[in-house]
Amino acid sequence: MNHRVLLSALTVSTALTTTGFAGAALAQELAIGIAASPTSIDPQFYVLGPNSAMARNMFDGLVNQDDRQQIQPALAESWEMLDDETWLFHLREGVTFHDGSDFTAADVVASINRVPMAAENSPSSFAPYVQDVATVEAVDPMTVRVTTNGPAPLLLNNLSRIAMMPAELEGVPTETLNQGEMVIGTGPFRFVSWSPNDNVVLERFDDYWDGPSHWEQVTYRVFTNPSARIAAILSGDVDLIESVPTADIERLEADESIDLVTTSSNRVMYLHMDQDRETSPFAAGPDGTNPLRSAEVRRAISMGINRQGLVDRIMDGQGVPAGQLVPEGYFGWSPDLEVDPYDPEAARELMAEAGYPDGFTLTFHASNDRYPNDEQIAQAIGQMLTRIGIQTDIVTLPASVYFSRASALEFSFIMGGAAAETGEASGVLGPLLETFSETGGRGNRGRYSSEAFDTALATARETLDDAGREALLQEAMEIGMGDLGVIPVFFLAHSWAVDEGVSYDGRTDGYTLAYEVSPVE
Repeated sequence: MNHRVLLSALTVSTALTTTGFAGAALAQELAIGIAASPTSIDPQFYVLGPNSAMARNMFDGLVNQDDRQQIQPALAESWEMLDDETWLFHLREGVTFHDGSDFTAADVVASINRVPMAAENSPSSFAPYVQDVATVEAVDPMTVRVTTNGPAPLLLNNLSRIAMMPAELEGVPTETLNQGEMVIGTGPFRFVSWSPNDNVVLERFDDYWDGPSHWEQVTYRVFTNPSARIAAILSGDVDLIESVPTADIERLEADESIDLVTTSSNRVMYLHMDQDRETSPFAAGPDGTNPLRSAEVRRAISMGINRQGLVDRIMDGQGVPAGQLVPEGYFGWSPDLEVDPYDPEAARELMAEAGYPDGFTLTFHASNDRYPNDEQIAQAIGQMLTRIGIQTDIVTLPASVYFSRASALEFSFIMGGAAAETGEASGVLGPLLETFSETGGRGNRGRYSSEAFDTALATARETLDDAGREALLQEAMEIGMGDLGVIPVFFLAHSWAVDEGVSYDGRTDGYTLAYEVSPVE
């Protein structure tokens, strides 16, 4: 077997490669085993990894991200800044939607304007990605002018997250798309069907602007159980699977019919704590109040976690301990932040200084089918916290239940995973740590709030100079990590098991995109 370990995102070339091309012999059916089901087919409703990955098969942005999250032209062939607040986008000629209609500037205007509507009742909406947009106008059928609320240096990164849809969908609610109606994009595949928690079926769009896919039909099958994913690839029921269980890596390496693909990840596993409520439903000191509001307690928790031990023993080496929210080399990574050392004795001393010499009680909630080994990680962290005096109970739930309840603030202490989906630090700083509002901090389930953090992040979003913007993002990162608004634990590695008959190079965002899968000749 060829064990192909991809280079870090820091060193891999960012050149865009195209796997679908008109001159290639087109294969037929592709079956992919995925670890989590999309929760919505509306590409503008819910910022969630499985949703965004699936949407990318059917929808394009004005710009797209390549396999290393670098910005590439897509439905906009080029763009220019007329001044600090005015962008002009020149659209790609000859692009059609899946229903045969032409893609024009009117569709761009409607797609961007639809985002706030689609944000209604969303657990984590796309609204922050368009909050810099003051107006969007069609100059002519193939030119769009975007005016921003002040300088918006991250506009391209943010727009890479916004799917372009036909103008007539502007007022169409998410419920309609989730029923399988009007799911229309410009992407390499058309929507056929979605059975939640079971499968998504797509078919090739022969008129895709970047050339047709190798695959006439693609079926994404959901296997939330890791053993079931492994059984599916070993039996030949699917052609590739994502999120290879770490315990099965050695087994797969020994199978000559399967290739193992591993790449560095931008996804950090983190802990979120209720820092807002004086009394919290699942965290109580002797006086009944919420201990997680104490900075000393949060630091004690961080120092009580053996991150390297989790990576070595639970993840079988597939991960990197984290002291901040983006990996080294990403825009906004701070060289001044280090991973908290594992020091249970110092952690207990901090607990005593905070007024909890005898600890307190805590229930730790986590998913059990969303991330690799998530339940085992939660159990191990719970044991570590108990050792420093925090009597910790563990409750794990299916992701379909867990995240909605976490967003409703039903818990006190939770685990999640977040990826820098814009390719730079604000993509995680904003959702996780910005003060919760209609347009910011929508994933801030601990309700951390810092005026200094918000100011640094907001200023970074308006700073066109790259060096100045990165310094501000680093400042925001240092404030958030200094306060431990969230506790970073480790960065995941992404892995795929691939049948010898197909090839996939992997992506730092962890997406499994059928268009980038090719048959081996």
